[in-house]
Amino acid sequence: MKYILVTGGVISGIGKGIIASSVGTILKSQPVHVTAIKIDPYINIDAGTFSPYEHGEVFVLDDGGEVDLDLGNYERFLDIRLTKDNNLTTGKIYQSVINKERRGDYLGKTVQVVPHITDAIQEWVIRQARVPVDDDDVEPQVCVIELGGTVGDIESMPFIEAFRQFQFKVKRENFCNIHVSLVPQPSATGEQKTKPTQNSVRELRGLGLSPDLVSQAVKEKISMFCHVEPEQVICVHVSSIYRVPLLLEDQGVVGYFCRRLNLPIETRPRKMLAKWKEMSDRLTGCWSIALVGKYTKFSDSYASVIKALEHSALAIIKCLNGVLSLRRIQTQSVFSFRPLGILVPGGFGVRGTEGKIQAISWARKQKKPFLGVCLGMQLAVCEFARNMLDWKDANSTEFDPETKYPVVIDMPEHNPGQMGGTMRLGKRRTIFKTKNSILRKLYGDVDYVEERHRHRFEVNPELKQHFEEKGFHFVGQDVEGERMEVIELDDHLYFVGVQYHPEFTSRPIKPSPPYLGLLLAAAGRLPGHLQEGCWLSPRYGLMFSERPDSSHPVSSRDFS
Repeated sequence: MKYILVTGGVISGIGKGIIASSVGTILKSQPVHVTAIKIDPYINIDAGTFSPYEHGEVFVLDDGGEVDLDLGNYERFLDIRLTKDNNLTTGKIYQSVINKERRGDYLGKTVQVVPHITDAIQEWVIRQARVPVDDDDVEPQVCVIELGGTVGDIESMPFIEAFRQFQFKVKRENFCNIHVSLVPQPSATGEQKTKPTQNSVRELRGLGLSPDLVSQAVKEKISMFCHVEPEQVICVHVSSIYRVPLLLEDQGVVGYFCRRLNLPIETRPRKMLAKWKEMSDRLTGCWSIALVGKYTKFSDSYASVIKALEHSALAIIKCLNGVLSLRRIQTQSVFSFRPLGILVPGGFGVRGTEGKIQAISWARKQKKPFLGVCLGMQLAVCEFARNMLDWKDANSTEFDPETKYPVVIDMPEHNPGQMGGTMRLGKRRTIFKTKNSILRKLYGDVDYVEERHRHRFEVNPELKQHFEEKGFHFVGQDVEGERMEVIELDDHLYFVGVQYHPEFTSRPIKPSPPYLGLLLAAAGRLPGHLQEGCWLSPRYGLMFSERPDSSHPVSSRDFS
């Protein structure tokens, strides 16, 4: 097993996750089986109770793990399926050590940070690195580990010490460190300043770790003062995250890893990176989509939603000569422009819900493409009940427990006395109840789909008949037929709601069908796409090319 540790310096949020994901991508293109672990030094057990303003979105895995958004980057870039144990926190480590101490596993010894906490960290990494994450169920060969925060943070010290020991345990030829840092350029002088990076690397070396690669600019100066060769300094300064793997490839990173870690791979161009290059080249050249939410001032709050839209746009831009224009709108705002489509994402709490309902009503009446995700679907049910069933008091019991028409209700699993991990979480199956469903066709005319959930409330199944009599259909339900999973509206090009979160399984070269449908409808190409037989399916990973004798895009097996 080869281990690549990614650390950061100077400031947090510098892009360690993108570097880690991109390194994994270029190694996987060789091909090498790659897995990833994210270490978060906070004491929380998981990310489930975080505010989106505090830490960005909560990413949900197949097993129901609520984890850091960087694991979403790993899954999207590497096209892998991770588990909750791929996100390691201080809380998880201390909890496991304390549980062992209570059982008497330490035989009366004094339990300390060193060696017990540091040993627990190393054991967790070694164990989790060998868990298969690809569909072929093969054990990974390389584990990319991202250490959150910056070097010098007091919370990170046990992890730094653990990896100081770890590098000797697994031997030098199996371990290397990438340090991601910042070179500021003050506007007063226009000169790039390397001193922050020098100090960061000095501190890292003082703690016992020496970086093998420094993601930086100003190669010669960094090389001189940070005790690394010029080839070990990588410059990353791009406008799109999708170009980062290509930039690392161009700077010889694969060749360096082959030599440094003795990886038995051929350093020749691979088809996977060719797909990445074609995809990233499409980021030129508009469909205007309004994302209506209450956390819109912080884009990380809707990171996976935005990425899912980008993936769909990348798939069709080449053929339709357009580009995605995303307008993030606060739910309290009044529309000041006319979007081609409306997207209402998931969320919690009553604030902003009436504004979202107004946006949904506008999309329904104006026949504009609409996609509601989780809460967005529930609010679409509320809007239809109020305006088409004349249930003026219709609401979710989350917002009005005394409503006369509880169209959205609390789930039996929900425990209001405990917040963390009490929702309906993880991958669940949705059965399509009709052959005529637009979303079913977008998924490739399948009988069922398996997508990830994260919610505490659901549509009241007792009121289902009232909606369907008015053309508001629940075309997808759970296996037992008790939970409403997908809604569609008659006499509307694309009015779709899903209880699950399809953005969590969207990939750059496998766009999510609900999001793809929204953009195709906004571009006026959905009917043609459905008529063609929905040749794009995430199951097969087909991308778009152009048929010589037609203006409509068709599938290309070169991208399967």
